[in-house]
Amino acid sequence: MRVLLLHRDRDFDPKWQAPQHAASLSQDLDLGTLLDAMAGGDPFLLEVARKVLLSGPENDVDTVLHRQGALQDSLVNPGAVRALYALTCETLERKKRTGFMGVLSRHPGSVLYDGLEVMGLLVEMLGKARRLADVEVGHFKSDGFRPLFEAMRMELSDEYLATVRSQLGDLKFRHGLLLSARLGEVNEGVGHTLHRVPDRRRRWFDWLFPPRPRGLTVEVAPRDEAGLRALSELRDRGIDGVANALMQSCDHVAAFFESLRFELAFYVACLNLHEALRRWDAPVCFPRPAPAGERRHRFEGLYEPCLSLRTHRRVVGNALAAEGKSLGIVTGANQGGKSTYLRSLGLAQLMMQAGMFVAAESYAADLCTGLFTHFRREEDATMKSGKLDEELGRMSVLVDVLRPDALVLFNESFAATNEREGSEIATQVVSALVQRRIKVFFVTHMHTFARGLYDAGRVDAIFLRAERRSDGMRTFRLVEGEPLQTSFGVDVYREVFASEPQLEKAS
Repeated sequence: MRVLLLHRDRDFDPKWQAPQHAASLSQDLDLGTLLDAMAGGDPFLLEVARKVLLSGPENDVDTVLHRQGALQDSLVNPGAVRALYALTCETLERKKRTGFMGVLSRHPGSVLYDGLEVMGLLVEMLGKARRLADVEVGHFKSDGFRPLFEAMRMELSDEYLATVRSQLGDLKFRHGLLLSARLGEVNEGVGHTLHRVPDRRRRWFDWLFPPRPRGLTVEVAPRDEAGLRALSELRDRGIDGVANALMQSCDHVAAFFESLRFELAFYVACLNLHEALRRWDAPVCFPRPAPAGERRHRFEGLYEPCLSLRTHRRVVGNALAAEGKSLGIVTGANQGGKSTYLRSLGLAQLMMQAGMFVAAESYAADLCTGLFTHFRREEDATMKSGKLDEELGRMSVLVDVLRPDALVLFNESFAATNEREGSEIATQVVSALVQRRIKVFFVTHMHTFARGLYDAGRVDAIFLRAERRSDGMRTFRLVEGEPLQTSFGVDVYREVFASEPQLEKAS
């Protein structure tokens, strides 16, 4: 059986390695807060959620829809999904405590003994999984869960499990072993083959008239150490093949449970996040993905989920209608929610491409071939380079790995120099990226840069502005509008220092 909960045609590779820019992406998007909510304190859930989220840009639309169906099933039947996940965890934990010596020993007898213990446990747990599938199969409709449950019911029938238990009982050799061999070149036994022991149940007349033994019988004296050693070696030669086959079967069944636990862990982590967001009345929706390159971005009520998780309340959402746009320029008032808006875009993209719900009332976007961030950093503490050098260095690294239809989020980039030079650098970088079919959202305070793009009348660009009321109040909403020459920093100054008499007088 194959799990196929994360892909239609293959299991997820648990050894998948995150790309080099993953650390910066996690830092800039505050991904740790989201992952902590998904993990709920479980390190394994944390690792699975991180890998599945960061590998999202590798998925196509069909994979995203496949996972959405499985996640919708999980949200309808959370108890069943958690129960099956708990069963896989119990199985693998008990397996660790069973059959320890056989892993370290090459002695066929030890390998066989441990294999029987491990396989006995696995067969027991397969039976529990099958019984759970019997109860729950009618409640699941997705192309992920329903075939899995149906395969469990068909392939793990009571008859099949009873046959396996019977064969495991035979391998205990309670009635001895039946081996055959032939003589080699120097009269040494070769070609040892293990045979099924015939049924030795005696009929009533066998007790009265015992059958005569066929062939010769050799008895080893109880104190004949050499004879007992030779008999043990003969036994090991006979069972070596079946012992190795049994351990391979154990590994195969255990691999199924490991794959099932890994893929179920993602859906359990999504359940944890869904419960955390709904606890604060934060809306979620299943997005409508479009193929990469279609340049579709439309949503209502999009918000930054990490902010909601940190503040324990519902936060302000934003709307956007950007069909056919490759460039988004975000300007406006200080502390108006621009950086938060940028993080909400990045998190929604990651969550959508991982097959999750997103933090919005509705959401539709095209897939990207990679998600990258270029956020402002603090000054280099070692003083080996200035901020501009550091930003250009990071940009050079990104350029080497960017592919067409990637998405890059810039936050106050190239502002470490003066307005004119920073605007020129930003203009050239953005123009080159868009020309190479890379989608860009850029938060900036550089008016020369934003105004220059606006005045160019680019039809592939949309310009957004952080809303500010006439009294200076920030609504934390972004609206479409031309760039303004001021960021209203004086509003922030007054809010911070209004209570200080000397500054109020000076103003």
